[in-house]
Amino acid sequence: MKVKVVENPPVDPREFDLPEGFKEEHLEDIVEIFNTPLVGHYNWDYTDADTRIKKLYELGKELNWNGSIDLDWSNSLKKGEPPIKAELMARMEGPLAALPEEERLEYMRHDQAWSLSQFLHGEQGAMLVASQLVSCAPTYQAKLYAASQTFDEARHVEVFAKYLQKIHGLEYPINKNLKSLIDKILSDERWDLKFIGMQIVIEGLALAAFQTTKETSNCPLLRQLVHYVIRDEARHVTFGVNYLQEFLQTLSEQEVEDRAMFAYEAVVVMRARIINTELPARWFNMSEEAILEMVVNDETQDMFNNMLFSRVMPNLKKIGLLTDKVMPLYEKLNLTSYIEAESDFEIDWAELNKPLETAEEIDQQSEKELAAHTAQGLF
Repeated sequence: MKVKVVENPPVDPREFDLPEGFKEEHLEDIVEIFNTPLVGHYNWDYTDADTRIKKLYELGKELNWNGSIDLDWSNSLKKGEPPIKAELMARMEGPLAALPEEERLEYMRHDQAWSLSQFLHGEQGAMLVASQLVSCAPTYQAKLYAASQTFDEARHVEVFAKYLQKIHGLEYPINKNLKSLIDKILSDERWDLKFIGMQIVIEGLALAAFQTTKETSNCPLLRQLVHYVIRDEARHVTFGVNYLQEFLQTLSEQEVEDRAMFAYEAVVVMRARIINTELPARWFNMSEEAILEMVVNDETQDMFNNMLFSRVMPNLKKIGLLTDKVMPLYEKLNLTSYIEAESDFEIDWAELNKPLETAEEIDQQSEKELAAHTAQGLF
């Protein structure tokens, strides 16, 4: 085992075209150390109450899936196929559309690898936070659920890493905004802020990104992969909303305001966007300002923002973190129009209890969802 300790994350992409004769002893783990003032809780009351949290925990046990068995790794993109659907390719504009086909496909390979790499790093962050919550969550059922979520997140790390290495042969470093958000959550000593940051904000971000990928991807394997991840993440968000809605009522007004501001600051990071500025700058010699303007006008970004904030904002309202003090701040961000959307507090047990869908069923869902969003003008 070789472990290399670094002070900061890598800055260069990694290619996975391993040389002939490469062996396990050649592997080197690259680690960055973080410190956190974690305060743990024993819990000596093992009473097994029949609550929503218990039911969500049971669902997690019943609906486990195995990325090595339940995903068809042969059902991926063929050489020369674009990573996004044909109808989206046909509407492509700007400098990317002007590239020769071979160069355009290579750019899109790198662009999707960058996005999936952020999914991968985000899932590692979720795994680390969930493992912290096993120790620091105060109640028995929250500890059990956090333990099951840790395993879910480990599975997500596994499948995204495998997809990047096996399909794209390429992995990009973590985006600085995503890294700062995960650092903020990992290093805070208050366990409920970890819940807020991960279960409400980052998982909300992930669900929007995964749903966008499911609708736009041209790869059947990737659509199936992200759909299974979406099912897990939807349970995680529902758990967070239900648990926090009850707990935050026990805090003082000032404590609630502190958490409301923490959530707002996390939303600001999200709204500033986890955007790939590196590739357009290198391929098209574009300034960061020009890249951000291009992204603002991108139809995929519109759909992503709608999915993101129509989930996060109602959940913040439901748990009581849209206070009178922070509401004007959200108004300046033009996010208050999303508040009245449906939150994840009410649980559709029939939907959560569905058996895992087949790849064919997921493909049909993907087409219907993309058509619906196109009809709504979101695409």
